Amino acid sequence: MSERVITGRHVLIGTTAAFSVIIGVNILLAYKAVATFPGLEVKNSYVASQSFDADRKAQLALGWDVSAKVDGGQLRLSIIDGDGKPVRVSELTSTLGRATEVKDDRTPEFVFDGSAYVAPVDLAPGNWNLRMVATANDGTKFQQRIILYVKG
Repeated sequence: MSERVITGRHVLIGTTAAFSVIIGVNILLAYKAVATFPGLEVKNSYVASQSFDADRKAQLALGWDVSAKVDGGQLRLSIIDGDGKPVRVSELTSTLGRATEVKDDRTPEFVFDGSAYVAPVDLAPGNWNLRMVATANDGTKFQQRIILYVKG
């Protein structure tokens, strides 16, 4: 029985194959990370930082408690004031989507039902983010990201 000899050619082929797999996987993961990145939160972070503390203070002064849940094909967004009463805002915009990509993003059409804002939704199981901006009757902006988990 003859022994198998490892030559330089075998080592070169093995090393090239291993590094090709490593580099290929890295390129694929880098492409996926860039292709699914939802984008920037603000266009200019320095400008946004200049009013952050004042905006935060005004938002906290409202005393609102915001929560959301999905049940039976309905997204229910509750905004409660410091006295425990539902808040009716002058304007409400929102985006509902996955945290990692924008292809599933949608804009729910909320309607105030007297106690909360409701919108029909059809969501696949998993984690979802509701990014909402509400304007109080006095013009104060309130923005929050609410994490939702839809059971499958």
